[in-house]
Amino acid sequence: MQHIINFLIKNKNFILFLVLLSISLLFTIQSHSYHKSKFINSANWLTGGIYEQANGVSSYFSLKSENEQLVEENRQLKTILYNKQDSLSTVQFIDSISYPTDYLFRSAKIIKNSYSSSNNILLINKGGNDSIVTDMGVINSKGIVGIIDRVGGSHATVISILNSNSKINAKFKNTNHFGTLTWNGENPNIVQLEDVEKLAKFSENDTIITGGNSTLFPKGIPIGTIKDFQLNTTENLYNINVQLFNDMTSLEHVYIIENLHREEIDNLLAPKN
Repeated sequence: MQHIINFLIKNKNFILFLVLLSISLLFTIQSHSYHKSKFINSANWLTGGIYEQANGVSSYFSLKSENEQLVEENRQLKTILYNKQDSLSTVQFIDSISYPTDYLFRSAKIIKNSYSSSNNILLINKGGNDSIVTDMGVINSKGIVGIIDRVGGSHATVISILNSNSKINAKFKNTNHFGTLTWNGENPNIVQLEDVEKLAKFSENDTIITGGNSTLFPKGIPIGTIKDFQLNTTENLYNINVQLFNDMTSLEHVYIIENLHREEIDNLLAPKN
């Protein structure tokens, strides 16, 4: 306390000057409308800048929750998009609106991504506790990602489409010609569409989508565009290089697809004993 008193006594003249200056400025601003408006504008500019910076900091820290909300909204929209409107089964959303559905979509996050080997595997943060089982399709907002392989309680692995063991039914968007999507282990941005009949009509830059002939993926999920192709004259089949829509080296949020009729379809297609 004595230090504060000594400081005030030592600087009494300067402190008195600041007090008198503040009083004079206050009287000047109050008595002149021009000075008053300038002061208010300056104060608004200063406080506006402070609030803007504070809002920017607050927005930054709220990005995670906003991203999670967007992922949930996308999951609901995909459930609507890839389901037939004449289905008898329905799915219930938070807003109490029911939509016909053959597929359910669950969101997950990739926590490990390999793309440099010939048999790449992804790891996601959802598992059996979240109703994830093997042989479920995995996609993201840009297109196809892979297929669930092994499942633990809280995690699961995904066979990436960048895996030599991956074989997925695919088709041309504008025709009903089908092929098998594989990967030759070379370029992570390009996969191969094989077993396409010679009669198929297509051209470069045509879009390739999932065919819907399996219980893994609904029909119409985007895969990529035709980069180039070559006809195998011996077998009369095309080998087509497909430029992926997805950047498989940079994946984060994904959606796991559950076909609600999978068990019934598999039982019907199973060979009789």
